[in-house]
Amino acid sequence: MKKIKVYVLTCVGIIILAILCFLPLPVYLETVGKAVNVADYVKVSGKTDKTKGKLMLTYVSLGRATPLLYLTSYLDKYTSRVPEEEISGNESDSEFDRVQTYYMNDAVNQAKAVSLRLAHKTYRQEYLGIYVMSILKSSTFKGKLEIGDTITAVNNKHFKSTADFMNYVRAQKRGTSLEVTYLRKGKQKKVVGKTVKLPGTNRSGIGISLAERSRIISSTKIKTNMDGIGGPSAGLMLALQMYSQLSGTNLKLGRNIAGTGTISSDGKIGDIGGIDKKVIAADRAGAKVFFAPNNPVSKDEKKVDPQAISNYQEAKNTVKKSNLKIKIIPVKVITDAVTYLSKNK
Repeated sequence: MKKIKVYVLTCVGIIILAILCFLPLPVYLETVGKAVNVADYVKVSGKTDKTKGKLMLTYVSLGRATPLLYLTSYLDKYTSRVPEEEISGNESDSEFDRVQTYYMNDAVNQAKAVSLRLAHKTYRQEYLGIYVMSILKSSTFKGKLEIGDTITAVNNKHFKSTADFMNYVRAQKRGTSLEVTYLRKGKQKKVVGKTVKLPGTNRSGIGISLAERSRIISSTKIKTNMDGIGGPSAGLMLALQMYSQLSGTNLKLGRNIAGTGTISSDGKIGDIGGIDKKVIAADRAGAKVFFAPNNPVSKDEKKVDPQAISNYQEAKNTVKKSNLKIKIIPVKVITDAVTYLSKNK
């Protein structure tokens, strides 16, 4: 009888331990990741940058919580607990990974376009459409479009940029029917839906988040291998690395320089999430300078979150709270970063 009791208790203990260690919760843990040398991921004309110093992209560490990890996360002041819907929109893990890959593909292509133009190299950016990255529950295209579809036209109208697409859709009155042409697994299809009010704004749209799908055509070859790194926030640092190699301009001069921010083909730097953790990662990696997007918080953002602050201000606050020595440099366009590195040697 005693042996049976011990056996039962052991089994119960194993089950409880398994639940604590392996049961996935609808929560992600976001904490400090790493700052890595962009030169390790980029080749221009078949060559890797071997000059001293580093231009470093930064990323956060993101993983699904288990009960044990959730509890122990409170021991790390840099760990945030984020509801699943805020991270993946309730997508499957495979869909989430695919979305991050699409974002990175977009970041790479925008960085190529910006760097080639800055270096006065001939290129052509061919606009292929937009990736569907997520679909709102309120969208009338929910259940019609899927993540990964490429929208190529609206009402048989083709666009030369994502901005043109967005401007066209925003100009339509709420409730207007739109015919969307899209590609799925190489096959062209069409679907009809209506514009809806976008949450937290007074604008209308079709209720999707998107990333631009394009390709860069140039006699100057730029190759990247971003395996294991997803998302759009490496855009700025990728563009700086590419420009440095294309132009033969040594931006590093032996320095360790980090930063973050999305980038568009016109050189504008966009906001990102988790900048506090990225500043910590950069400091731990020995960076002396950190470029942070410095875009004003919009009225719509303030309505949703009255405490919202710019990426730059959040990065500055992190330096102050954690007593770091890394210098935060505000940037709105890529030339802000290039000018700073050129004047501060």
